[in-house]
Amino acid sequence: MATDWLGSIVSINCGESLGVYQGRVSAVDQVSQTISLTRPFHNGVKCLVPEVTFRAGDITELKILEIPGPGDSRQCGDLQQTEMGVPGVGCQVGPSQNGTGKMLKKPISSSAPQNIPRRTDVKNQDIIISPQQQCSKSYMDRHVETLTQSKGFRRRHNSWSSSSRHPNQVTPKKSGLKNGQMKSKDDECFGDDIDEIPDTDFDFEGNLALFDKAAVFEEIETYERRSGTRSRGTPNEKQARYRHDENILESEPIVYRRIVVPQNANKEFCTDSGLVVPSVSYELHKKLLSVAEKHGLTLERRLEMTGVCASQMALSLLGGPNRLNPKNVHQRPTVALLCGPHVKGAQGVSCGRHLSNHDVHVILFLPNFVKMLESLTNELNLFSKTQGQQVSSVRDLPDTPVDLVINCLDCHENAFLRDQPWYKAVVDWANQNRAPVLSIDPPINEMEQGIDAKWSLALGLPLPLGERAGRVYLCDIGIPQKVFQEVGINYHSPFGCKFVIPLHST
Repeated sequence: MATDWLGSIVSINCGESLGVYQGRVSAVDQVSQTISLTRPFHNGVKCLVPEVTFRAGDITELKILEIPGPGDSRQCGDLQQTEMGVPGVGCQVGPSQNGTGKMLKKPISSSAPQNIPRRTDVKNQDIIISPQQQCSKSYMDRHVETLTQSKGFRRRHNSWSSSSRHPNQVTPKKSGLKNGQMKSKDDECFGDDIDEIPDTDFDFEGNLALFDKAAVFEEIETYERRSGTRSRGTPNEKQARYRHDENILESEPIVYRRIVVPQNANKEFCTDSGLVVPSVSYELHKKLLSVAEKHGLTLERRLEMTGVCASQMALSLLGGPNRLNPKNVHQRPTVALLCGPHVKGAQGVSCGRHLSNHDVHVILFLPNFVKMLESLTNELNLFSKTQGQQVSSVRDLPDTPVDLVINCLDCHENAFLRDQPWYKAVVDWANQNRAPVLSIDPPINEMEQGIDAKWSLALGLPLPLGERAGRVYLCDIGIPQKVFQEVGINYHSPFGCKFVIPLHST
């Protein structure tokens, strides 16, 4: 009776201390109540000894995984060539009353056949398991992770499963279900055979060389020329680039000539945006200021706006925030302000007051006169409340070069002032000081300008200034649009978000 079990593949559970052994039965001794396994596996790892022997008292549970059929000659085969998860005939061994193990052949389940999804070499097929094969399913679920750790188990399983099957295993047959419905999620994720993985690395460089990018783009370009279409991925397509101050969506064409004067302008300028700013004659400019004063833009208001705009431009020329900050108190800039006894001089005094309020060292030159304009007297009273310095002699001007010279000596009337000795002395000092010169509202005649300016600031609309005026800037003194229309000027403000803008000669 004992020899009937030789060659069977069994699983012996010896408790927590000894663990679980699997192997093929090589000997059964009924006298000493022992059983021997050849080529055993201990907890899924192949043992170093070729054979182990167990006593009946050490066996807690014994399961028969495979029973050799009649004429089967694989009694000495390697356990590695056997799929431990393939269901076989289930048997249990229970200890007898005298402590000896007694094998009882007993089917575990007698339920109807069930379709259990299992990965085979034939894809999209289902395997029907017999009732006798279901008894080892519990063992397979508990020990599948341990068995798969054995080296080469999966490769040998594939080769064995396709060549030799259990006698009770039914031949796979196709089911009427759709492809992939009976596959489990684990098989879909981990079901690929390791033999299908290539041993060599993928040649990225060689495969990339097979792609002729130039030929593909040439084919796309040829197709677009023939069909008249435009591809989004064409390499020759250049996207338009815009500056941060440019409008991307243009609803209507830009009109660059928005200011039209009633008479032909002798000279035209343009802004950085391309807007055309025509020059006006001195008579039209004087009429514009007169009408604005009649509507409420008094001389005091105009002087204040001129002083603010001129001081703002001067602060920028002196270095702006890089020069005027609390950390650079040792680099306090010095400005020489040259003014005459007229309205242009009053504009310069207003500019000097604002510069002194911004921590600029201002030296104001104004000759002594018995009687001066009321507007100029008011500006001098305000300037005296600042830290600025007022001098009336050329000898009191600094001998060293200053940072900036602001010229307000000349005016459109009172040409006789240029013949005065103090005027000629101040002009000689300014030309020898070698400091850059900013001229505020200079006259038109170049011969009347004794000092060459690097920058000139025009008010409202520019006059036809010559080359000696330097680079022309325009400031907004607050003249309303309807005042321009009243004097016959079709006006649209070119300033945008600024009060002082540069002008370029056209």
